[in-house]
Amino acid sequence: MSKKNEKKMDAKKLAKELLIPRSSGFSQVSEKELEKANEFCESYKTFLDHSKTEREAVKTAVALAEKEGFVAFDASKKYKAGDKVYYNNRGKALILAVIGKNGCKNGVRIAAAHIDSPRLDLKPHPLYEQNELAMFKSHYYGGIKKYQWTALPLSMHGFLVKKDGSTVEISVGEEPGDPQFCVTDLLPHLASEQMQKTLAKAIEGENLNILVGSRPLDSDEGDNLVKLNVMRLLNEKYGITEEDFVSADIEFVPAFKATDVGFDRSMIGAYGHDDRVCAYPAVMAALAVEAPEATCLAVLADREEVGSDGNTGLNSEFMRYFIADLAQMEGMEPRHVLSLSKCFSADVNAAFDPTYASAYESTNSCYLNGGVCVTKYTGARGKSGTSEASAEFMGEVRALLEKNDVLWQTGELGKVDGGGGGTIAKYVANMNVDVVDLGVPVLSMHAPFEIVSKTDVYMAYRAFFTFFDAKD
Repeated sequence: MSKKNEKKMDAKKLAKELLIPRSSGFSQVSEKELEKANEFCESYKTFLDHSKTEREAVKTAVALAEKEGFVAFDASKKYKAGDKVYYNNRGKALILAVIGKNGCKNGVRIAAAHIDSPRLDLKPHPLYEQNELAMFKSHYYGGIKKYQWTALPLSMHGFLVKKDGSTVEISVGEEPGDPQFCVTDLLPHLASEQMQKTLAKAIEGENLNILVGSRPLDSDEGDNLVKLNVMRLLNEKYGITEEDFVSADIEFVPAFKATDVGFDRSMIGAYGHDDRVCAYPAVMAALAVEAPEATCLAVLADREEVGSDGNTGLNSEFMRYFIADLAQMEGMEPRHVLSLSKCFSADVNAAFDPTYASAYESTNSCYLNGGVCVTKYTGARGKSGTSEASAEFMGEVRALLEKNDVLWQTGELGKVDGGGGGTIAKYVANMNVDVVDLGVPVLSMHAPFEIVSKTDVYMAYRAFFTFFDAKD
């Protein structure tokens, strides 16, 4: 063999030893693991279909947890290693906890995801009639491209409290035979002026009106008979009046079900991957861990899409109070427990999309099928509005994932100065907790129909389980 060929062989060897592998994740995962990923994602799709709002996600997660022996948390009790408890915060946020052998002595391990997603909320006085069509006025929630929400089949999900204190749950548009709803759009033949506008202005937020009826009440007198007929139907089915909308949380979301995408069925398309694609693996990891050394928490928070403010968001104190209760049960100071704790901010990142390659910096993007994405920082404009994981914690996470054969990658949220965003990581970091973002890459994030890889979803579960099951 010539010296020239020896140098070539050395280069290949060095590249293997020193460089990050750029091959597809499929080449690094066994066929057995891929089968497990497919099986895991079947139950994930079911979870998505039953969890289109934060309230529904909490309800579904509690049912799963109770089936595995979790009981409601009681701050007046003392718990022992292996006990499983949950704290339901107002039906819109949830903490699942598995008490560890060492309890809180060396801190707790947290996987914190959010379960709210962009959507259309109803205004307090939503129902009106115009030109013999009945409409609901909406106020969009979270960061959306408004044009994506027109001419789209929508379902209605809600929780309503009447004056007498009784409650009503509403779900219309999900079951076979249910009616569905939509925001109308202007036909191309009449849209020359609309089509001259920017995408941000083509559909105004105040025009995201939801079509809900067109048949008038069968009466010879009276005004707004279409509106009245819609209200009559709602009253007959749910016993509500127009005033009851004032004390209601009613959301309109895409009506379609989660489905496989691609001839190879390697992907899942659905509404609400951001961030239920991390919430579900975190829940399942908490259900699967049996005897952790440190107490483990799977936290499902609300309000992330609008800044995490409010008493069910992680910019409130509900998680800190829960950890304080655990600490005090063991005779420890809550601040000492928090200072020793570690957290995966379980949130998604933007997968590289070759159709829109100019929005990304390819060497620092995450990719579909590349495994779970570890994001050192998010933010925008010089890393503002974010925490940043330390080199020490990044090193610890790398070692943990590598040791347990969890397929992982890193990624930024697009180009520098190209935009940006935030997660709940900074609110956890403000409690003096070591935290890093770790989640699933998503295509078409915040669209009504988002795409994820089945392999990446399963690797998120493996990452959270490995984190919970790790040695102190």
